[in-house]
Amino acid sequence: MFIQTVKLPLLVSILALCLGITAQAQDAAPATAPTSTAPSITAPSSTAPSSTAPTESVQKPAVTPEVENLKASVLNLNRDLLILEEELLYPASNQVAIYLSMDLGQFFNLDAVKLEIDNKLVASELYTDKQINALFRGGVQRLYIGNLKTGEHEISAYFTGRGPQQDYKRGAKLVVNKTQAPLVLELKIMDSTAQLQPTFDIKEWKAE
Repeated sequence: MFIQTVKLPLLVSILALCLGITAQAQDAAPATAPTSTAPSITAPSSTAPSSTAPTESVQKPAVTPEVENLKASVLNLNRDLLILEEELLYPASNQVAIYLSMDLGQFFNLDAVKLEIDNKLVASELYTDKQINALFRGGVQRLYIGNLKTGEHEISAYFTGRGPQQDYKRGAKLVVNKTQAPLVLELKIMDSTAQLQPTFDIKEWKAE
């Protein structure tokens, strides 16, 4: 009975001592909050792609056969319209056309031409070097086109130019009889190797 009375308080004291040690251990343990191991977010690199686009070379578009055909059709249409306009403005029964040509080498350089019909000035031209070169190469210039009544008319042409030794101011005249057919005349400037000077003439083209 004595042994039981002694053992019971001893057990209680030991149990209390153990509980006190345990509580102290728990209080002494550092409160370590759980670390949140959130995954690190890596910002994407802001390295913009280098603009190394190749420079495009400017190339003219190739002209297709369709475009060439269209251009030819437009030119033909313009020519036909001009011919039609002339036929309406200058009908064959009244039409007169006067052209100028040169067959020269060394005796005359043309500067200007004046054209009169029945003593009335109808055309005048001052020539540039470019025009003279074209005439030297065989070009023909239409100097005048208009209407003329049937009957007799006087055509006068006056030429001004320079020669190797002197300046020239010459004229040429021709009396023509206008009929119902178109009248076509040519002012011709030629070298005369026999006279060593230029000659000026007005020639009528006769319809065959």
